[in-house]
Amino acid sequence: MQIAIVGAGIVGAATAHELAIDGHDVTVFEQRSAAAEEASFANAGLLSPALLIPWAAPSLEGGLRRQLWGAQATLRLAGGTGRTDLAWLWQWRRAARSPNAPATLAALARLGQYSLARTRQAAADMGMDAETSRGTLLLLRTAQEQARLEPALQALREAGVVVNAVDADTARLIEPGLGPELPLAGALHTPEGESGNCRLFAQMLRYAAQERGARFVFQARVQAVGSAPTSLRIAGDAAGAVRRFDAVVLCAGTATAALLRPLGAALPLKALHGYSISAPVRDECHAPQGAIIDPHHRVTITRQGQRVRVAGGAELGQSGSAAEPEHHAPTLQKLYHTLSGWFPGGAQLSSAQVQVWRGARPMLPDGAPVIGASGMPGVWVNAGHGAAGWAQACGSARIVADLLAQREPGVDVQALAMRRF
Repeated sequence: MQIAIVGAGIVGAATAHELAIDGHDVTVFEQRSAAAEEASFANAGLLSPALLIPWAAPSLEGGLRRQLWGAQATLRLAGGTGRTDLAWLWQWRRAARSPNAPATLAALARLGQYSLARTRQAAADMGMDAETSRGTLLLLRTAQEQARLEPALQALREAGVVVNAVDADTARLIEPGLGPELPLAGALHTPEGESGNCRLFAQMLRYAAQERGARFVFQARVQAVGSAPTSLRIAGDAAGAVRRFDAVVLCAGTATAALLRPLGAALPLKALHGYSISAPVRDECHAPQGAIIDPHHRVTITRQGQRVRVAGGAELGQSGSAAEPEHHAPTLQKLYHTLSGWFPGGAQLSSAQVQVWRGARPMLPDGAPVIGASGMPGVWVNAGHGAAGWAQACGSARIVADLLAQREPGVDVQALAMRRF
């Protein structure tokens, strides 16, 4: 089949790789000048356990009032927040209380495990390493924090994920660089947890797909998608010109919703913006060895080769101009404070090599992506992975490839279908 993919982020690159493996004629259209230049550029880099990534599911985030207001608020309404943003936030709140929430958590846990196995297989096949670190430690400041996470922990255990509850002393043996000053009641440890460099892995997938014949067309903005016949209209092509394909897979993040709208499909996809700070390792003894999750502040700290990355923050709306959004100084200060508090002396935060980044998490109200048929002939969707884009990318890509080939996917994807919206 001749298949077009819109978007060359981690999800688009993974989809191109899986479809090329199956022998399809694949062309990827990306509006930027390289792969993984937007949401995949400098994200947290946490692969597993996907369900414990902050903002992975609304039912794990606590009450909306506590998230929006108070000294420990984790969600910010940025300038430019409109009526559609507030409507989305209401849907997010309802999803957290929905009777379907346990089934969604279970589906996300299965997808995370399936995708982790597929990611590791792809890395082994390519014979490359994306600055990978093993082991994830979720830090608990109080005993009550674990109770809020219990639905996710149950879903993870049912999916086969090993999660060990450890005391504070054991946590500090696992991560010797943990500072002694901050309160630590205990931790949850997943020995098979994993983190790494998402952008590097996306580039690896791109080259692997190209070796199998896939083509990547950069600086190509898709203006419209057609169904029956399946087609794309690219900015800069002759007026009225369309490019025909047997199938189109939309992996374009938040742009996916805009491309579907003229076809009559409404997808409540919003960008929840977050930040990351990447800094060189200062002292191996004081730096993190694997991945750390601080659920209190919704912050992750990951080790990526000789760098440490701290990521967090959640903004709905758009501060500054669309071209040059303003960075929210208090959010960045919280990230600096969290990193230096948990790992004092572990990173060179005053180095000229420190990188600060603000990027979007393309999210749907129930926290789960849409994977599969759009409802329009020839048009498929693989988008809305939110904070867990890399954690779910390879598994989602394999599922799309199997569905296009009319094969039974490796995991049940009924809870991830477009029809739920």
